[in-house]
Amino acid sequence: MKTAILVDGGFYRRRAQKVFGDKNATDRADELETYCKRHLKTHGQNSELYRIFYYDCPPSSKRIYHPYLKSQIDLGRSDLFVWTNDFLDSLKKKRKFAVRLGKLAEEQAHYTIRPEVVKKLCNGTISFSDITEKDFCLEIDQKGVDMKIGLDIASIAYKKQVDQIVLISGDSDFVSAAKLARREGIDFILDPLGAHIKPDLFEHIDGLRTCDKSYTDGVV
Repeated sequence: MKTAILVDGGFYRRRAQKVFGDKNATDRADELETYCKRHLKTHGQNSELYRIFYYDCPPSSKRIYHPYLKSQIDLGRSDLFVWTNDFLDSLKKKRKFAVRLGKLAEEQAHYTIRPEVVKKLCNGTISFSDITEKDFCLEIDQKGVDMKIGLDIASIAYKKQVDQIVLISGDSDFVSAAKLARREGIDFILDPLGAHIKPDLFEHIDGLRTCDKSYTDGVV
């Protein structure tokens, strides 16, 4: 069996950081490669890797106003900017990896109060005088990533390049592409890295699999 593994990069980075903590760019790239290859030898199957497709966006170098600090933040000088570029460069050097990059909606980027903090403000648990810089987060959406994932699933399925597709994602936007792949005879596996998925998604996949119990041991 030949398998293609598709990784929603933003989703993977968030889950890996939450479960395994911070790592340098090289170690996180090695961690991802090792994890993906565990899908090739599981449940008694021994699959051949076609390619690992990694989807993400390069970091923003824009200057954005921070309402709490009352100053412009230069994202291009941040540690995250350096780390993300190093991480993507590490993946590009790996054998059998294809890095697919979208764009960030920089024109809509802004700092906002974290949802859990807004909830506390509304119920009176805290007041505005209790707000700190850490209560703010950067909101910046990705553009083109979901489309690239869908197009690659369709292309791989129509060309009969693999027998199985493993999608590492927690998003429901893949449903149409998954249905197409299954109609073309592809075994479609979803790996949500232990995250909860909507019950009605099960009818659109052939299996649900997470290869490391660290993701499922009490992690939401």
